[in-house]
Amino acid sequence: MKPRLLLLIGVLAAVFGVSYLLTTPEAPRSGSPEAEPARPPSRRRVTDITFLYSTEKREWVEAALADFQRTHPHVRVTLVGRGSLEAAQAILEGREQPTVWSPADSAVLRMLAADWATDAGHGPLFATEGDAAPHPLVITPLVFVGWQDRMDVLRKAGGGGHLSWKTLQRAVGSDQGWPAVGGPAAWGFVKLGHTDPTKSNSGLQALLSATLEYLGQRAGVREADLLDPGYQEWLKRLERGVTRFEPSTGIFMTDLVRFGPSRYDLALVYESLAISHLGNAQGRWGQLQVDYPPVTLWSDHPAAVLQGDWVTPEQREAALEWVRFLRSRPVQERALAFGFRPADPSVPLKTADADNPFTRLAAQGIRVDVPPAADVPDASVLRTLLDLWSRMGVGR
Repeated sequence: MKPRLLLLIGVLAAVFGVSYLLTTPEAPRSGSPEAEPARPPSRRRVTDITFLYSTEKREWVEAALADFQRTHPHVRVTLVGRGSLEAAQAILEGREQPTVWSPADSAVLRMLAADWATDAGHGPLFATEGDAAPHPLVITPLVFVGWQDRMDVLRKAGGGGHLSWKTLQRAVGSDQGWPAVGGPAAWGFVKLGHTDPTKSNSGLQALLSATLEYLGQRAGVREADLLDPGYQEWLKRLERGVTRFEPSTGIFMTDLVRFGPSRYDLALVYESLAISHLGNAQGRWGQLQVDYPPVTLWSDHPAAVLQGDWVTPEQREAALEWVRFLRSRPVQERALAFGFRPADPSVPLKTADADNPFTRLAAQGIRVDVPPAADVPDASVLRTLLDLWSRMGVGR
């Protein structure tokens, strides 16, 4: 073969060899990333938040949380149940540091905000506007609940077919017991129940409801009204008829059903709790009945995402997700099954559902329409009312 031809063949072979090396992928070496199996995408980081809430809405909150965790695995919610006023004091003292707080009533929220602001080192405890500001989750009024035969006697004694605080005060304040209002002596003394007003919102509402009827007004309770000796003596006689002061409305309502008229003839609780327990009492002590005070006090169960220095930006965003879920239409509709009135005004109370408590329990006194609402006093008036109750010494 001629030298020139051999040189040409050599050049062409070299060119093809280089081309092959450039276009053929290199076999992965042991330990290289390409040699390892494909990895799943990284999981979203889990954010932990704490939800401190009033215990009377425990069943609704727990049911909602079970659904939330299935659809929001990146948020882990720890539930802590406390009486509203007890929780407020714990936050103020730093014993509780929740991400979200939901007391029974906005009045308690305002009381804590006022106490929190007195410390110059504190910024606002929660936002006052926008999505992060407190908004109601569910609403429920304060009601009387008691054993039907006892309630019938008290309604008759008061006239008008409804129970009033003035009739109740006359009954529990009498040394004659039930005969003072037309009841049998076998029932003994009239046993009234409500929670400790220094720990539980329903107890504070009971004091306020009685005070409003005594004053004969729905608006404008002043400190001067609470300092009147006649009013103070009237309230003291009423409170002496309360057999015990439980720290939480949920615990209290359970005891009312568990022990029956041997412990309580009637009590002040939230309508939602009365609804959830009316059926439980039927086979134990007879039928429970519900009646509504002359003026309505609403519990709106606000949810406040706190702005304490213990809440991180990630926790704040996770908390807003949780609150939005609680206020979503499906969760609001489900609140009806637990005896609550949804905070969402577009969710109807009257439905065709046979299990709707606002139609199913009408015979036991549950009503859609309630008496006119009262104005809730300023935080300073509520604080004076609590101080007055503590000075009476009836809770000790």
